[in-house]
Amino acid sequence: MGMADRIELKVSGEDAGERLDKYIADNGGISRSYASKLAESGLVEVNGKPSAKKTKLRSGDVISVELPEPETLEAVPQDIPIDIVYEDDSLIVVNKPQGMVVHPAPGNPDGTLVNGLLYHCSLSSINGVIRPGIVHRIDKDTSGLLVVAKTDAAHEALSGQLKERKALRKYVCIVNGNIKDDTGTVNAPIGRHPIDRKKMAVIEGGREAVTHYRVLERFGQYTFAECTLETGRTHQIRVHMAYIGHSIVGDPVYGIKKERFKTNGQLLHAKTIGFTHPETGELMVFDSELPEYFVSVLNKLRTLYGH
Repeated sequence: MGMADRIELKVSGEDAGERLDKYIADNGGISRSYASKLAESGLVEVNGKPSAKKTKLRSGDVISVELPEPETLEAVPQDIPIDIVYEDDSLIVVNKPQGMVVHPAPGNPDGTLVNGLLYHCSLSSINGVIRPGIVHRIDKDTSGLLVVAKTDAAHEALSGQLKERKALRKYVCIVNGNIKDDTGTVNAPIGRHPIDRKKMAVIEGGREAVTHYRVLERFGQYTFAECTLETGRTHQIRVHMAYIGHSIVGDPVYGIKKERFKTNGQLLHAKTIGFTHPETGELMVFDSELPEYFVSVLNKLRTLYGH
C-alpha cells in the first residue's frame, strides 16, 4: 500500500479527551461510521497499537489509519457455455437459460452472461466495465433471447431502436387464472415500489409502460399467453400481468403464495426478438424453442385439462 492509503494524525493539546472515531472524522476527512468500522477491523492504531473506536485521546498521541483498497467490480472473462443463436462483427444474439444473471452486480460478481461473452468475444464499451454491450436485459429467472452489441456503433443503433419502439420483443408466459379476452393491452406506468424498493409497481407518475397480450391456450385456472413489449421497463410483463389479476406462474415476487407447480422462478420466456441490423439495414427476426422447464409445465396442463 502506498502512502496515499494511510491517514497520519498527531493529537494537539486542545483535542485531548476526544473520542478516537470522532477525532478521525473531524480531522481525517472520512465519515465517523467509516472511522469506527476501520477501528473495529484493527486498521486504526494509536502510538503503534490497534485501538478501539471509543479510546480517549491524549495530547501528543500519534494516530495512523490504514485505508483498504476499494473493492472494484469488473466483469472478468469466464469460460461459461453460451447458447449463441446468431453472431457477426456487430452483434450477437444469445438464448439465455433460466437462472443465469445477465451482468455482474454487487453480491453477484461473476458467472453471468457478460462474463461468458467476454471470454468469447469483445463487447461494446458503452455501459462500462460491468455491463458492456448490454442493450436490454432479461431477469435472472426469465429465459430467452437477448441481443448484445459488440461495437459502440451497434450499441447506439440498437438502443435507439428500443427507445423508439422499433424493436420486436415477444415473450410467452403461463399465468394464473383464465384471461377473459383473447387479446388486450395493458397501459399502466411502472416505477419503484414506494415501500419495497426491490419491487416495481404500477404507480402514478411512473414511466410509461405498454404490454400487448394474446391468449394462446386456456387451461381452466391457467392461461398460456404471448406478451409483446412496446416499452421495456424493469419486470414489465411480470408487473403488468399481476396488475390485471393474472400473475405469472412461479413468480416469487409478484405471484401467488401457494404454487401448484414446482418452478425455479417465473414461467416467462423471451421467445422472439427482431431489429434492424445496424450495419446492413436488414430486418432480422429470431425465434427460440420453448425451454424444457416451460414445456414440462405446459404438458402437465395439457394432460390435466385434456388438450
